[in-house]
Amino acid sequence: MKVIVAKTAGFCFGVKRAVDTVYEQAEKEAALCPIYTYGPIIHNEEVVKDLEERGVCVLDEEKMEGIRGGTVIIRSHGVSRKVYEQLEAQGFQVVDATCPFVKKIHRIVREESEKGTAIVIVGNASHPEVKGIRGWCKGEAYVIETPEEAEKLSLPGDTKLCIVSQTTFNYNKFQLLVEIILKKSYDSIVVNTICSATHERQAEAKQLASKVDVMLVIGGKHSSNTQKLYEICRKECNDTYYIQTIRDLKYEWLEGKRSVGITAGASTPNYIIEEVHRNVRVKF
Repeated sequence: MKVIVAKTAGFCFGVKRAVDTVYEQAEKEAALCPIYTYGPIIHNEEVVKDLEERGVCVLDEEKMEGIRGGTVIIRSHGVSRKVYEQLEAQGFQVVDATCPFVKKIHRIVREESEKGTAIVIVGNASHPEVKGIRGWCKGEAYVIETPEEAEKLSLPGDTKLCIVSQTTFNYNKFQLLVEIILKKSYDSIVVNTICSATHERQAEAKQLASKVDVMLVIGGKHSSNTQKLYEICRKECNDTYYIQTIRDLKYEWLEGKRSVGITAGASTPNYIIEEVHRNVRVKF
């Protein structure tokens, strides 16, 4: 059996930077002060569990009440301006591991909204990255994820728009939604803020899935970018399976197949990818 692992599978730059930051802080601050991440550092249960065993706790807005002091690490998704202010007010030392590409979006929407420009964020409204971006907009911000939502967008004719995207959004879908919005003839600025690594990962996964008999997509069940990878691969290969770790792999999926492709979301550690790769090769 031929087994092909996508070159772009696994941690992206921003996620690796954030995860490394937490491990460095955990080692440096061990037993000195409480260490928290604002939300799970990445959408991968294995990594979060390992960090918990090292004394790193997950903090969110509800859990912050009554806690003062300690180190809080901002994950790659970023947070709103309000969260920074709240953390500082409660005496936390903030270590900012927000992905630089996400920081760039924060700056764009802040500057444009301060000019009175309405902001359109193409992405999932419930995703933490989108919530963070929205929290840097001074005025009105609209989140659009589907063609139906884009069609329904109705604003005064003289409205100025700035359109940005969640960094992990599907590139082709972003283009489609932008086309729908531009047809409304608003005075629009479009900034493609999809991370280049995300675009490359999606393009490679699509190409690989079109050539193999079975496609394995590895990632946390709450990982938005992994879910999008799965959707892309599923359109190219009917036998596409979404797994979190080797424990989810069913070997009957591979029986009688000649080729298997493996890709993984940006929050999947290399050791999980390697374990799946090794077991598939040994078993078949």
